[in-house]
Amino acid sequence: MERVHRRLLRETAYESIRDAVVRGDLAPGEAVNSAELADQLGLSRAPVRDALARLADEGLIETKPQSYTRVTPVTPSEARDAAAVVRAMHELAASITVGRLMAEDLDDMRRANHRFETAIRDGDIDAALAADDDLHGVLVKASGNRALAATIERYTPLIRRLERLQFAQSHARRSVERHDDLIAACAAGDTTEALRLTALIWRSLEENHVD
Repeated sequence: MERVHRRLLRETAYESIRDAVVRGDLAPGEAVNSAELADQLGLSRAPVRDALARLADEGLIETKPQSYTRVTPVTPSEARDAAAVVRAMHELAASITVGRLMAEDLDDMRRANHRFETAIRDGDIDAALAADDDLHGVLVKASGNRALAATIERYTPLIRRLERLQFAQSHARRSVERHDDLIAACAAGDTTEALRLTALIWRSLEENHVD
């Protein structure tokens, strides 16, 4: 059985590098070196190599043996395809959870949307995206479906990279209103309306991510 600390180091490396790619700290097309990354993260090379292999599988890193390892370019069509998968998973989460959410779940969604609105007003993209994840994450967590959650976690970074580049406050402000409507539908136990709004929210990402 794999030792626990090795698993944790690999996950730390993965999350750190993934977040750097999504934020743009590691820019599209930028070459990455496992030894340099290991030094920056204060880790050995093994967990960093494991993390890069996982990120390559997820489409954020590309490698050519004996040639290069680099950050993949931001491709609108790939972000659109990822958004379609993520939308389907969020719709599934809504279909499972609406009607059985607790009052504290709805309060968590309201607080997340308040943070989202504040971040939009302040122009804080990182905080806005984190709050958006938290809001929708309430339904994902309540679903209890680990495969659903893992699929969303895998494909959301492909969407977020392009969202950061194309961030528009007007679109984000509409999202605040749609979030409010979604929360109201959840509170009313209206699965049909919650599904419609969930599809609307995530389809807007697909429509914005065109070639």
